[in-house]
Amino acid sequence: MDARELQRLSGAIANERSLEKALGQIVEGLAEQAGIVLARIWLIHPGDICQNCKMKSECPDQTSCLHLAASDGFSLKDKELRWNTLEGSHRRFPLGARKVGRIGKTGEPALLQIVGHSADWARDTRWVRDEKISSFAGQPLMFRGQIFGVIAIFSRTKLDGTDLSLLRTFADNSAAAIANARAFEEIESLRLQLELENEYLREEINSATVPGDFVGASHALQKTLRQVELVAPTDTTVLIQGESGTGKELVARRIHDQSSRSDRPLIKVNCASVPRELFESEFFGHVKGAFSGAVRDRRGRFELADGGTLFLDEIGEIPMELQSKLLRALQEGVFERIGEERSREVDIRIIAATNRDLKREVAEGRFREDLYYRLSVFPIETIPLRLRTADIPPLAQHFLNLACQKIGVEPTQLRKKHIQGLKEYVWPGNVRELQNIIERAVIVSQGQRFQLDIPGIVSAVQDDSFQTDSETNISELTIETYSELTKFERKMIVDVLREAGGKISGIDGAASRLGIPPSTLTSRMAKLKIKRKSEIEFCD
Repeated sequence: MDARELQRLSGAIANERSLEKALGQIVEGLAEQAGIVLARIWLIHPGDICQNCKMKSECPDQTSCLHLAASDGFSLKDKELRWNTLEGSHRRFPLGARKVGRIGKTGEPALLQIVGHSADWARDTRWVRDEKISSFAGQPLMFRGQIFGVIAIFSRTKLDGTDLSLLRTFADNSAAAIANARAFEEIESLRLQLELENEYLREEINSATVPGDFVGASHALQKTLRQVELVAPTDTTVLIQGESGTGKELVARRIHDQSSRSDRPLIKVNCASVPRELFESEFFGHVKGAFSGAVRDRRGRFELADGGTLFLDEIGEIPMELQSKLLRALQEGVFERIGEERSREVDIRIIAATNRDLKREVAEGRFREDLYYRLSVFPIETIPLRLRTADIPPLAQHFLNLACQKIGVEPTQLRKKHIQGLKEYVWPGNVRELQNIIERAVIVSQGQRFQLDIPGIVSAVQDDSFQTDSETNISELTIETYSELTKFERKMIVDVLREAGGKISGIDGAASRLGIPPSTLTSRMAKLKIKRKSEIEFCD
């Protein structure tokens, strides 16, 4: 081997920041040396294809082995053949097995030559004969006293002790270059992770809809909080079920904040908003070139959540074809990026949420039964607002204070008429709808008396004439009891329906005139026992 060429090659790879490029330059430079048939590098990594490995019987410990990381060489028999693939029977070597494995385990170099006409150290003697191989030399790749791989060459010329010494020096330089490239890539990886975490946090800030903590003291809410306190310190998987707007994400955040993982991120995936074709990439990430548009490696949410908590919101929306991969990742903590063979391990806690009845989804074949049982180790039910009306006044005042602060107006207090109207409404949108109505009222009421526009309860809280105290400013209308209020609301709806000719929906329908959804008007009519034919079409 040419010492000066090896020194030049060492200088060229010294500052290479890409591990893939550094490895490629090393084997390519060796393969260009006179007489070298094949140059290869194996690096120690965790076992990954143990069940299908051809050397499985020679591997006493399947936790780690030598992985073929770079290869280059030219065939004497076939001029167009180049040995730069990482596939084949020698892509994995158990530590301690055969000549390469022994170098990786002991750190001792090897120099082997053909004796007579036989190469008893070579498993493929036909390849040795056809390519006129005469020698093999291998050195361990060591950095700071630790073996992390093997570099080896097959030569048509006889190698001696001087060549083995040159290879030792080159191996040391290569080991340093590989370690530097790994360090550069790790730094770049951490930088990209920070960018992704910052991007994720920005998304979370922009999409946050329920600020603050739990507000209220109802029995239902206290029961939920006791369940949170029980499960939070554990790593148990939690399934949060409940209607939309009942605070499922808030429960997930409370569990994370009270867990031992609170110093690591809580990463959220809204399964309902991820396009079907991007689910796998969103969860597990991809490598550069895995598909059209994959211009660089990308970490998935599983990697971002490593050490922390992964919150899978709207879990019932995950396509069936991806549920098996998700189940494996949950059970084993192992997954692969799209386009990558090696497996990655993560340590995450799973919290899932859904507004669907997953038992029914399982029964109807839309959700895997094994995945359901894996997720529902500790189920928590979030109670709808209509079943915990005691929490409505403090929640409404809380949102009123937040809205006033956000918009920059003087804080105000809810009056009895507001609270009565809020309690009367059934809240199909739950806490989220309550917050939206309060914030809208603050915006509309700026500089005027505070008014609430609650669907179907408009008359109860919007018009100042419906007050029962000294604030009343329409003398001809006095309502002193809730019964009178209900009667007035009934009369108002009947009058508007009559003006609309009994029509409920549409631009000129009664719902539009009242400023409420048609479904809400229909609901109020049923509750107030208003019948269109008897009371509207045939009334004088």
